Amino acid sequence: MSDMNLQTHEKANGRKKTILALLLIFLLNIAIILLAQNADAAVYKQGSQGQAVREIQQVLKRQGHYTGAIDGIYGSKTTAAVKAFQRSVGIKADGICGPVTLKYLGLQKYSSGGGSASYNNNYYMLARIISAEARGEPYKGQVAVGAVIMNRVKHPSFPNTLAGVIYQPGAFTAIVDGQINEPIVESAYKAASDAMNGWDPTGGCIYYFNPSTATSKWIWSRPQVVRIGKHIFCK
Repeated sequence: MSDMNLQTHEKANGRKKTILALLLIFLLNIAIILLAQNADAAVYKQGSQGQAVREIQQVLKRQGHYTGAIDGIYGSKTTAAVKAFQRSVGIKADGICGPVTLKYLGLQKYSSGGGSASYNNNYYMLARIISAEARGEPYKGQVAVGAVIMNRVKHPSFPNTLAGVIYQPGAFTAIVDGQINEPIVESAYKAASDAMNGWDPTGGCIYYFNPSTATSKWIWSRPQVVRIGKHIFCK
C-alpha cells in the first residue's frame, strides 16, 4: 500500500472512530436522561403507603372499583381495583399506578416523585384546619373554609404560604383552642383536595365567621357574599 493510500486509510479509520465515540456519547446521554426521568417518576404499587395511595383509593371508590377501607395502604384490594380501572379505560392492566394511570385517575400531581412531598404537607395541613374549623359543617361549607385559606395564600394582605396563613397569630380559633390537634374527619381530606384543585364556593372570599359566636365588630363590617351552613363568608 502506498504512503498516500495508507494516509487515506488512516484518516478514514480516524473519522470512523470519532463518529463512533460521538455516537456512544449521545447514547450515554440519552440513557442518563431516561434514568433520571424514571427516578423522578412516582410509581405506586402493592406495598406502597401514604396520602397518594389514600387519594387513589378515594377516586377508585367513587368510581365503584374499590370497596375497601380508605387507609392509604396499597394492598391486594387496591391492586385489584386499579386493574379494574385500567381495563375500564383501556390501558395496561398491571395493577400499578404509574404516570399514565395517575393521569387517567386525575392525580397527575403525584406523577412526579420530586414535588409530591411539598404537596402532601400542604394537603395534610389544609385537611387538618378544615376538620378543626368546619367538621360539623356541610361538605360545601368545608370546601369553602379551605377555599378561604387558599385565597389568603394568593392575597397580598396575608402570608404567601399555606403554613403561614394557617398559623398566622390569631387567624383561626382552632389553633388557639387546640382543635387543630383533633383527629381529621374523613370528609376534610376530600374537601382539602377540592379546595386545592380550585373549587371555591365563596367566590373569592378571604374571611368567614359564625354570626352566633362572633364578638368582633370589625368582621361584621366586611362585605358579606354568601352563607354556607353556620358560616358567613365575606371579603
